[in-house]
Amino acid sequence: MGASGEGQNTAHQAKKMDVASLKKFRDRFSIPVTDEEMEHHLPFFRPAEDSEEMKYLKARRAELGGFLPARHPSLETLPIPELSAFDAQLKDSGDRQFSTTMAFVRILSTLLKDKQLGKRIVPIVPDESRTFGMEGLFRQYGIWNPKGQIYTPQDHDQLMFYKESKDGQIFQEGINEPGAMSSWIAAATSYSNNDCPLIPFFIYYSMFGFQRVGDLAWAAGDQRARGFMLGGTAGRTTLNGEGLQHQDGHSHVQADLIPNCISYDPTFAYEVAVIIQDGLRRMYVDHEDVFYYLTLMNENYTHPALPEREGIVEQILKGMYLFKAGEAGSLKVQLMGSGVIFQEILAAAELLKKDYGVDADIWSVPSFNMLRREGIEVERYNRLHPNDTQKVAYVTELLQGHEGPVIASTDYVRDFAERIRAFVPNDYIVLGTDGFGRSDSRDNLRDFFEVDRYHIAVAALNGLADQGKLNKQVVQDAINKYAINAEVDPSWKR
Repeated sequence: MGASGEGQNTAHQAKKMDVASLKKFRDRFSIPVTDEEMEHHLPFFRPAEDSEEMKYLKARRAELGGFLPARHPSLETLPIPELSAFDAQLKDSGDRQFSTTMAFVRILSTLLKDKQLGKRIVPIVPDESRTFGMEGLFRQYGIWNPKGQIYTPQDHDQLMFYKESKDGQIFQEGINEPGAMSSWIAAATSYSNNDCPLIPFFIYYSMFGFQRVGDLAWAAGDQRARGFMLGGTAGRTTLNGEGLQHQDGHSHVQADLIPNCISYDPTFAYEVAVIIQDGLRRMYVDHEDVFYYLTLMNENYTHPALPEREGIVEQILKGMYLFKAGEAGSLKVQLMGSGVIFQEILAAAELLKKDYGVDADIWSVPSFNMLRREGIEVERYNRLHPNDTQKVAYVTELLQGHEGPVIASTDYVRDFAERIRAFVPNDYIVLGTDGFGRSDSRDNLRDFFEVDRYHIAVAALNGLADQGKLNKQVVQDAINKYAINAEVDPSWKR
């Protein structure tokens, strides 16, 4: 910039250059413009077509593919497996307990073994693959290293050691989420940049995802990336013992800010399978410019089979379905939630029935974010089409005819479930994990954040009391019965 603040980092303050600075700039770069021309107006200078400068500029533009940015997305349709390919995840697990992380790893293994699709799968892991139960893939597929294995790994004496190879398929990025995210973006945009669709799966600690690489996630959306981001060990009370840094209670709120990011918080293995299979269809068959964010848990529990009723797959994908209908009793509540806290919801329903004779309809909500997006779309349609038949939000449609207050509980901040309040036709009570993370047992953390079965039950009873269906003393008796300390500060003040 000549004399206009060059070297002083004032570029954001210097909006224009005075004539003296322009003359210094001209002299420095030998631009053939006279003083007289600069005094009266600022002429454009274009080098001659046969000059070295123009030859250089045109050669660089040719290498970059032309003078204007352009996308040339591949229209190749990939052979996506049917949902039945993940049959093991669609069945009842019986007495076997496992996490949704392990369900995902089994789905990933199925895809890697697919003879037509397997070579397109790009597993990407920062930090420790063993955290996510992926060490079984090392020996079979290898960790990519262009130089091969050039060191003796610490776990070399184990069956599932860190095997690196020049033709490895797994990207093991170390503790480097931005680097791993950059690898994911490269693979997720390969369908356009390299005319070769790839299917990247980036699995990482969810706390280190949208919080640490949020700007890159926005860049991915802007570049129309296609692929899956999987936030492992998600939830504020699930990875207990590591405090604030490892306890994510907000990534879904951040994910929903990105318009083409499709986000889910699945509870069961069959939900994970349904979501991933449909995501593959949308991105690699229908060529939609979206990418997916799924949260995965490291808590083990049993998994039921995919319910056998018409429309269940569509309902899962839309973000909400009736998991279990309660009996038609005189007192009824609606309990809903997602992820690991869904186990607490199931337990709360049993408490309410056993201790107070209250029946509960139980709703699984794989995506509060998808429900919100559909709801605001319905609102917009109705506003702009006042003379047409008015649409009804999906949440409203599902809950119509179901009596009693609705209590939502998740492992995320209240704002996550609050996003659908406008579309809930009943009284709506939201519990969440607002505040900093803590190091303690899962039971204690869920009591601390007031999202466990006892707080859910008390919230349901209080909702009934607010509707005049119960005496407030019943609520107080429950608080006493479940040993809830009502005098402590809320979690966000402690």
